[in-house]
Amino acid sequence: MSPDLLPPASTPDPPPVRPVEPDAADCCGEGCPRCIFDVYDEAMERYEAALAAWRKRHPESEQATDPDG
Repeated sequence: MSPDLLPPASTPDPPPVRPVEPDAADCCGEGCPRCIFDVYDEAMERYEAALAAWRKRHPESEQATDPDG
């Protein structure tokens, strides 16, 4: 990656925020093509990729568990 595409060293780089898992009552149970749980699974995939990238930028975080606690 080109250095000019990287954020300045002084720019905060917080860890990504884990998506909130929907409650079972949030699903209508009608068999929607994109159920709320499908949307959540997709959001979790994006979160896990973002978390892996964040951890790569912050190797000191490897000792820590999930930054969302």
